Parts: sequence; structure tokens; C-alpha cells
Amino acid sequence: MTAPLIGLTTRNLPHPTHNWPMVASPKSYTQALIKTGALPVLIPLNTPPELLPDLLARLDAIIFTGGGDIQTERFNGRPHEEVYGVDLERDAFELALVEKVILLGMPFLGICRGFQVVNVALGGTLYTHILDQLDGALDHSFNPALPTNHPAHSVALKPGSRLAEIYGTETITVNTLHHQGAETISPRLETIGTAPDGLAEAVAMPGHPFGIAVQWHPEWMPEDETQQKLFAAFRQAAADYAASKRAE
Repeated sequence: MTAPLIGLTTRNLPHPTHNWPMVASPKSYTQALIKTGALPVLIPLNTPPELLPDLLARLDAIIFTGGGDIQTERFNGRPHEEVYGVDLERDAFELALVEKVILLGMPFLGICRGFQVVNVALGGTLYTHILDQLDGALDHSFNPALPTNHPAHSVALKPGSRLAEIYGTETITVNTLHHQGAETISPRLETIGTAPDGLAEAVAMPGHPFGIAVQWHPEWMPEDETQQKLFAAFRQAAADYAASKRAE
């Protein structure tokens, strides 16, 4: 069987020595996909809009990856001193890409920032700093003293949801590396996973073949067999999408 091609959104980074502009993605994403038998493809942020349809026609799924914060004005959010890493080019590219992927019926998976991108692109809003804006909030922020695969808190999955089916359970344990999160969920999405403090941790698009976004980082938990079930299911959805294109 031909390996499905899965696109990964990227980030702008300067070269560490020469300060040349670069596009990049953490290796953890590509490793997680290769482990399932899929082929990852990095999508440059400067892909010309007129060529994007040609690129999407060759891909079988998209992962909206993690990274810095979305520009607060994009969702009429409250300014906060902890907002960091805003990249206007990336915001514009990814927010527009969400709707294109949905219109194609292409499988997509949002991870951390990718969760937030999907929600904002479809009309949802964000807490710009959870600890200051959600009563009784857990500290969801990245703690540099802990490994990225540290099991930080539980997530209750909606019974009968796609994620509950994928994981084979209604409670999972996840890592956490984000200081922002969903304040209101887009009316086009359904909350299917919730942290103990009530924060939405997973959403799905009803009626879509595979439209899921999670607030944690499963790619940073490569030894957790439960978490890797998500990538295996996503890879299968991409393969099914590829097969449907060939049958047309």
C-alpha cells in the first residue's frame, strides 16, 4: 500500500549561525508520522496562494502543528503580557488553510497551537493566559524543569466520541505545554475532551471524515502506546482519503 502523504504546517525560524530565514517543524511530528508508515511533507508558509490547490491535491491529510500564540486581535482577545511568538504570516496562512482543508473533506489534526488555530479559524475565541482568566485553572503552561512527555493531568473524553473510540477509554492522561486555551468553542465544533478544570482539551468537527484537534502534544509522548493510537488512526484516515481520490 502506498504511504499517505501528510502535510505539516511549519514555522519561521532564523538560522542559528547566519540568521538566514528558515521554515521548520519539530522532528517529533515527522517521527510520529513515519512510525505509522506515513510520509510527512513540510508546507512552507510562503507557499503562493495560487499553488496551494495543487499542493493540497497531492496531500492526503494535514496536521496543524504547535508553536507561538495567534495574534490576539484575530479573535478579539484580551491583551496579556505573556503573549509570545506571534507570527502574522503564519496566522494568515494557517487560518485560511483550515477552511480549504474542510471544504476538501481532507482529514486534519490540530495539535496545541493547531487546536487554537482550528477553533479561531471557525469563529471560536481563546484565553490569552489561562491562569489569569479561568477561575480554578490548572497550570497548563510548559515547565522547563519537566520533560515534554510528563503526564500532567487527565482528560475526560466524551463517551461515544471519535477520540474515545480511538483510545478505547473515556479517561486519558496527557502532557501540557500551553498557556492559552479555548474560551469559547466554535459553533462548528464539538468539545469531546475536557481537563479537570473545565478547559476544553479536544474538539471534533461533526460530519467530517476526520476533523480533530487536541490541546496536548501526543507527538512528545512516543513511548505512550495509548497516545500513539491517535497517530495510527489519523494515518488510516489519510490512507482512506487517498483511496477515495484514486477511486474518483
